[in-house]
Amino acid sequence: MKTLMGYIAGLLFGLGVGISGMTDPSRVLGFLDIAGAWDPTLMFVLGGAVVTNFIGYRLTFRRAGPIYGKAFQLPGRQDLDGRLIGGSVLFGIGWGLSGYCPGPALASVGGLTAPLAAMLIAMSAGWFLARAIPGRR
Repeated sequence: MKTLMGYIAGLLFGLGVGISGMTDPSRVLGFLDIAGAWDPTLMFVLGGAVVTNFIGYRLTFRRAGPIYGKAFQLPGRQDLDGRLIGGSVLFGIGWGLSGYCPGPALASVGGLTAPLAAMLIAMSAGWFLARAIPGRR
């Protein structure tokens, strides 16, 4: 049942990303172009996500436990380290250059283009490189 819920959550995310137009990198790049033809669409998509997440967490934590699991799984670490900050910076640079973040990029695979393929290859290389760099355990 847990796997099915994961697929349903992924489907809802993909539909939301597709319906909102966030699979189009020009929307993201238009949002980042504050001095030119600024496109505020991303701000509304992110705002909707924050509101939905806020309400969802409030409703979820009123429960004694999850419906399809043994316990809630929350992040344990709350410190900042070089790997987190460096990864965030690289993520932001990649997002700003390509207009894709990982979720919309994977949702766009059906209409694969050369820039999307380059981004997916770079993202995959980054994952492997991040795993190869020793970190604090």
